[in-house]
Amino acid sequence: MTTKAKRAIFILIFSEFLVCLGIGLVIPVMPFIKNELHLSATDMGIMSALFAFAQFVASPLVGRLSDRVGRKPVLAVGLFLFMVSEILFALTNQLYMFNISRLVGGLSAAMVTPTAMAMAADITTRSQRAKVIGWLSAAFSGGLILGPGLGGIMANIDYKAPFWSAAILGLLSTIALLVMLPPEDELVADDVVAAKGKSPAGGNMKDFLTKSVILLFVMILVSSFGLQGFESIYSIYVNEVFHFTLGNIALVLTLNGLISLFMQVALFDRLVVAFNETRVIRFCFFFSFVGTVWIILAHSKWEVIVATLIVFTAFDLLRPAITTLLTKASTGNQGLINGLNMSLTSVGNVIGPIMSGTLLDMNHHYPYLVVAGFLFVSFGFTYLIRMNKSGSVKAS
Repeated sequence: MTTKAKRAIFILIFSEFLVCLGIGLVIPVMPFIKNELHLSATDMGIMSALFAFAQFVASPLVGRLSDRVGRKPVLAVGLFLFMVSEILFALTNQLYMFNISRLVGGLSAAMVTPTAMAMAADITTRSQRAKVIGWLSAAFSGGLILGPGLGGIMANIDYKAPFWSAAILGLLSTIALLVMLPPEDELVADDVVAAKGKSPAGGNMKDFLTKSVILLFVMILVSSFGLQGFESIYSIYVNEVFHFTLGNIALVLTLNGLISLFMQVALFDRLVVAFNETRVIRFCFFFSFVGTVWIILAHSKWEVIVATLIVFTAFDLLRPAITTLLTKASTGNQGLINGLNMSLTSVGNVIGPIMSGTLLDMNHHYPYLVVAGFLFVSFGFTYLIRMNKSGSVKAS
């Protein structure tokens, strides 16, 4: 890997971390804003849904745009829009402006995360890709883990301080990317150059619409319901069923954050080399399924904690593994592929929590029974995907 490519990867990781840190900063302030401004739970739900909706609609369109005009300008505009969305939220106390801010924030997320993944795929060889995508995933997780704690500290000064801080991080990210990121034509990996030389600019749509890519997208869609269905009600479930305190929940989430960072940074690439992406995905679905069933059958807190860490660790490895496999399933259209990946994940972010919340009102165990079903179906899908010795992806 060239020095310029290493510098570009550092900038991508830095930008991803700062944006996710900014997103995490505002999380602890949201309940305070709800109470201070007398907003309803529906108002807050609509705000979250608007973010996810903008991300869902824009991700594939922006991904295709980045295939045509380049990654750097799309990333720069996305980071700038992140700053704008946080400034709008900091300046206003009006609900309609909050909603506009969340729409802009969703568009920003659609421009930054999948484009960064697409650029990582452009500038790395197949053998390097798992490591770099693991680092990007760790940057994503690390920002979201550290953000809420820092946001809670800043909120003691002023409840709008986290939003101003997030805006400053967005500005710093934009400047760093524009100044330090080398021109894209100097960064593209040799195997990507060779592949693009055989296909039209932006990739061949026939290459994109292969059976293996479509099957991976179906897997993402099905699994996203399960992943979000598990995560969205976890705190409520363990509190009501196993009487977890806030301290218990904080301990589990902190342990998960530390394990997640370690696995993504230190072990993910080694697991991919040892087993390949298909098997890693298969193992992740299997262990998340087993962990979910264990939680349903558990009789003690320690069982729930161990099972939870198994499930969350599997989830944290699953996302970069699927993303890495997707980047290898097609020689072009990396922006569109990663955009659709983000878009389908957004569907799970919207519908998964609604599904689990509704089922939880019926019976405490219904949500995780359904989640286990989704995970088992996804586990079955992994047997329809295989990798050749050359590293290409095929569908059975």
